[in-house]
Amino acid sequence: MSIEVLNESGHELDVRRLSQLARFVMDEMRVHPQAELCIKAVDEDTIAELNGQWMEKEGPTDVLAFPMDELRPGKVNEEPEEGVLGDLVLSPSVAERQGVEAGHGREAEIDLLTVHGILHLLGYDHAEPEEHAVMFGLQDELLGKWRSSAETDPEPV
Repeated sequence: MSIEVLNESGHELDVRRLSQLARFVMDEMRVHPQAELCIKAVDEDTIAELNGQWMEKEGPTDVLAFPMDELRPGKVNEEPEEGVLGDLVLSPSVAERQGVEAGHGREAEIDLLTVHGILHLLGYDHAEPEEHAVMFGLQDELLGKWRSSAETDPEPV
């Protein structure tokens, strides 16, 4: 898997850990081992500009997902599709505010946004109540597995 993490946000970010989390999620979702993902952390002005340009919404947001080859999670007895999963754009400063409001801090919020964004890249959505239940249930399951693996192995891969 090719996972590139770029930090252009002006905030400190553990890019190695973020890459490990993305790899963990992609493995759990049976994304092809040759799939490519780029995660870019940006400042609020940049994400606000992207949010306006691509989502037609004003102001900064927490995460934007830009799927490329419309890859989907691999099925148990099928070979997953090869290709470019896409790009995630995160705002660490927005994540910090949201993490404080949620009571779990910045790092946990960045973890949540990374998983959330990867699920969007894999075609999940939360516009309808049924979709919301599926996506957020899967998001919680993946975050729980990640935290468990991080507790038993301080260097998850």
